[in-house]
Formats: sequence, C-alpha cells, structure tokens
Amino acid sequence: MTKLGDVAKYIRSKSAGPFWVTIDIFCEDAASFDRIAGSPALAPRAVARLFGVSENMIRQYRLPSIHVFKISFPRPHVQGSPGDADSHAGQYFVPLLSVDLD
Repeated sequence: MTKLGDVAKYIRSKSAGPFWVTIDIFCEDAASFDRIAGSPALAPRAVARLFGVSENMIRQYRLPSIHVFKISFPRPHVQGSPGDADSHAGQYFVPLLSVDLD
C-alpha cells in the first residue's frame, strides 16, 4: 500500500474564502503527478466521502506544468462561525496523508 503522504512532495490546505477549502498536492515530477491525479482514491466520490460533502461539490484542478493537483470543496461551517474549528483550514489535508493510492 502506497500512501499519498509518501508520494506527494508537499500537501497543504488553506481557506479559499469563508465558504470553501482548497487542498494543494505538490508532486516531485510528472510521474508522481500522474499517479496522484489519476488515482481512484482521489476521485470526487472518494474525496466527498472522506470529507462528508456532496460529490457534486468537489472541484479538482490539474496543473501538470507545475505538478500540482488541487481539490476544493465547501467548508462544513462558515469560516469564523461558532462551529468552525479550523478558521485558516490549515489542517484539512491531514486525512489525505493516509489515503492508499493503489
């Protein structure tokens, strides 16, 4: 089993405004980018299940020229609201680290 955290060069998450989160997956080279961006484990349905959002709300962006795969989805709580436990969305990427790419 190969984990995303072992293949990606760097993964971060950040606030994409008060209603959305973006996760950036940086890859070392084209081969790792293709493996990550093409993995069924990171398909919209799988990501939606992992983060508890609707599949049709998952947005994915592939930037092969810089080996970056981006995933965006709605925040479960509006940024800064009483239910928001991570205002900067800096920890949203953590569940992805152990996703099995195989």
